[in-house]
Amino acid sequence: MFPPDAMADNSKIEWTDATWNPVRGCVKLSPGCKHCYAETFAERFRGVPGHPYEQGFDLKLIPGKLAEPLRWKASKRVFVNSMSDLFLDDVPEAYIEAVARVMALADWHTFQVLTKRAERMQRLLSTRLAFAARLPNVWWGVSVEDRKYGLPRVKHLRAAPARVRFLSIEPLLEDLGTVDFTGVDGVIVGGESGAKARPLDPEWVRSVREQCAAAGVAFFFKQWGGKRKAAAGRVLDGRTYDALPGTSVAPFPDDARRLRLLEEAEALAAPWLAPPVSAVISAAASA
Repeated sequence: MFPPDAMADNSKIEWTDATWNPVRGCVKLSPGCKHCYAETFAERFRGVPGHPYEQGFDLKLIPGKLAEPLRWKASKRVFVNSMSDLFLDDVPEAYIEAVARVMALADWHTFQVLTKRAERMQRLLSTRLAFAARLPNVWWGVSVEDRKYGLPRVKHLRAAPARVRFLSIEPLLEDLGTVDFTGVDGVIVGGESGAKARPLDPEWVRSVREQCAAAGVAFFFKQWGGKRKAAAGRVLDGRTYDALPGTSVAPFPDDARRLRLLEEAEALAAPWLAPPVSAVISAAASA
């Protein structure tokens, strides 16, 4: 029997409790993607019949997972699409909306949405996803790795009408210089891990930490990374940094209410379960 899809309701990622992957697969976009852990994991199983990643890291919608957070029996911080990017060009807007409506239903969870497609996120949060932009239980965030590609995403994030905004500065590949953290609620910083990990200079991290302190922004240091990230740890100047944005979530519901909401989430998934997902993506790409 194959393992469950990509960590599900338990995660070893330091800043979250669970991962939820209603989309699988991605396309590299910038230098931070060079040694993508998700691609490495997925491609190990390409061609293995019946495995969740039989198609490797090719883009695939997974509507059967849309209702998953409503089946969990405890409140969690949930990293949305740890194995993809919700705002990939070929993910249909209607499907992104379905994901957001599930997050609105499951208001006892904190959802953490992270993208490198900041312009598309900004546009949709200002239009089709306006209902979700101000949800108190959803963090909207962008990845930042350097000045050229990463910092422009911060501008788009600030321009989005999001209630909670965060940055994942991982892997941090250079000194970012002065960053405008206006409107940002939390920053997570980390080095790259793995056999080909690029180096992380402590001064780059200290610069971000000090700017966060000056701006009153929550600062979380995830890891030094490297070939042996466990050995390198996450201690910075003698201590760990664990601050995250505050989030307002509803109390965990009783079973009767949770099951009613689960039915609503399953209804959102139903239209996507009928046609082959590959056909849905192809139709969206050609529209």
